[in-house]
Amino acid sequence: MSEPVKVHSVAEGPADGPVVVFGGSLGSDHRMWEPQVKPLVDKGFRVVRYDTRGHGASPVPPGPYALEDLGGDVLALLDEYGAERAHFVGLSLGGMTGMWLGAHAPDRIESLVLCCTSAKLGPPRMWAERAETVREHGTGAVAEAGVGRWVTAGYAAAHPDRAAYLREMIAAVPAEGYAASCRAIEEMDLVDDLPKIAARTLVIAGSEDPATPVEHAEVIAGGIADARLEVVEGAAHLGNFEKPEPFTALILDHLEQVR
Repeated sequence: MSEPVKVHSVAEGPADGPVVVFGGSLGSDHRMWEPQVKPLVDKGFRVVRYDTRGHGASPVPPGPYALEDLGGDVLALLDEYGAERAHFVGLSLGGMTGMWLGAHAPDRIESLVLCCTSAKLGPPRMWAERAETVREHGTGAVAEAGVGRWVTAGYAAAHPDRAAYLREMIAAVPAEGYAASCRAIEEMDLVDDLPKIAARTLVIAGSEDPATPVEHAEVIAGGIADARLEVVEGAAHLGNFEKPEPFTALILDHLEQVR
């Protein structure tokens, strides 16, 4: 594990509320969670969103990154906020980080919500090639394809401004940060770690997710004792953004059950 970096974060809600940390997808920043903020704050939760290292306004240390590096950054973030334990909600790369935390830092994790993610996402060569593309041509070269995975074609057609917003989000990610994070996914295999996770866990999949199809969620839910699996119809990979109402309702229900 490398030295933790102080990632950029935004905290909203009561200072004494239960802390819920949101970790995002490869190519995103903390703004992808905007639809979830007010509903959780209104229920008294302290919402902390962060930019993964190499993304958004966070530092961009030289790569490659490993999942344990990303998890270490979150542990440092919890220390920064004085949170001994927190609920963790992660999507895609954020969900992978959440699984690592649940297995390797169980004393810090109150509960997990793992959205549109995978415990092992190959083939490795695909991630190596994407990293090469980004280093050579920049993140703008993968932005259009990224949005094509993040939301359904119907959503993009009906909401061109939001699709453009997401494209700009991906294109703004530093090339080195994106490519170094690809390496973390390329080398990831959390399948054998799943039984180590004791935190109450909700797994959410999108029925139209081409990046981490429902079968990946089934593996995760099957590997974690008493995990609950929910599938949101009509959602692609960035399901919380495309289908915010059902995603937020599921997250809130899970948090209230744990509370």
